[in-house]
Amino acid sequence: MIRWQLIAKGFCMGMADLVPGVSGGTMAFILGIYEKLLAAIRSFDTVWLKACLKLDFKVAIQRPHFNFIIPLLSGLFLAVWFFTHVISLPELIRDYPEHVYGLFFGLILASIYVLMQELKGFNTGDAVTLVIGTIGGLIIVNLVPVETPNAAWFIFLSGMIAISAMILPGISGSFLLLLLKKYSTIITAVGELNLSVIIPFLLGCVFGLVTFSRFLGWLLSTFYQRTLLVIKGILLASLWLLWPYQERLFETIAGKERVVGTTPVLPAITEPSLIAVIGLTITGLVVVLVIHRLANKD
Repeated sequence: MIRWQLIAKGFCMGMADLVPGVSGGTMAFILGIYEKLLAAIRSFDTVWLKACLKLDFKVAIQRPHFNFIIPLLSGLFLAVWFFTHVISLPELIRDYPEHVYGLFFGLILASIYVLMQELKGFNTGDAVTLVIGTIGGLIIVNLVPVETPNAAWFIFLSGMIAISAMILPGISGSFLLLLLKKYSTIITAVGELNLSVIIPFLLGCVFGLVTFSRFLGWLLSTFYQRTLLVIKGILLASLWLLWPYQERLFETIAGKERVVGTTPVLPAITEPSLIAVIGLTITGLVVVLVIHRLANKD
C-alpha cells in the first residue's frame, strides 16, 4: 500500500475519533485496513519485548509493522491537529450537529452495506448473531453515566475498556469513559500532568490494546462470519447515536459541554436543515462506496 494512502486513511481515522459515537476502528473497517491494524498492534509481541530488553535493535526495529504504523499514525495525528486548530470539528458539531451527524450517519450506513458483501450466505444462526450484536450495542449506547471509584485499579480498568472500544468498530472509547464518569478525570489529569492518574490509565490502555487486539484477531480467524455479524450489529446500534436529529442531554465536564444522553426524534418536513442533511447523508454513502472500491484495488 502506498504510504500517502495510509496517511490519508489515518487522517480519516483521526477525524472519526473526534466525533462522539464514532471510533477509529469503525473507520478502519470502512477503509479495509482493520485486520492489518490488528496485525500491526499484535506485532509488538513477546519476541519484540525480549529484543528490546536484550538491546537487539535490529529485531526491535524490524519486528513491528512500522511501515504500516508510522504513516497511519502520522495521518491520524494530522487529522486531530487539523480538526482542532484549522477547522474545529468540535465547534462544527456544536454549531451544526445535524449536518455533521448526517454525514457520519451516511458513512456508517454504507459501511454496514459493505460488510454485507463480506458475508458468505446468511442462515438462522447468522440472524440470531446479528440480533445479539445489535441488542448488545443498543444496551451500551443507552447506558447512563454511573458513579465509579477513583482508585488506581479502576483508572487502569477504564483505560483498558476505553482503548478496547476504540479498536472495536461501532463503539467510541470516549463515550464509554463518559459512562464510567472518568472522562473528566482523565482530561483533567492530562492537563495537570497528574501522573498518579495518567500512568495507570496508560498502562490500562497498553494492556487492553495488547490483549484485546489478539482476542479480536483470534475471533476473526476462527469465527470470521459470526464476528463480522456481531460487529455489524454494533454498527447498526451506533446509528441510534448518529441519527442527525436528537434530543441531547448535555453535562459540563472538564469545563466543556459533553453529550451524556441522546434520544432520536423525527424532523419536521419544514425543518430548514433537512435538505442539507439528506445531501450530506448521501455524500457519506457515496464516499464509503468509492473508498471501498478503491481499497479493494490495493
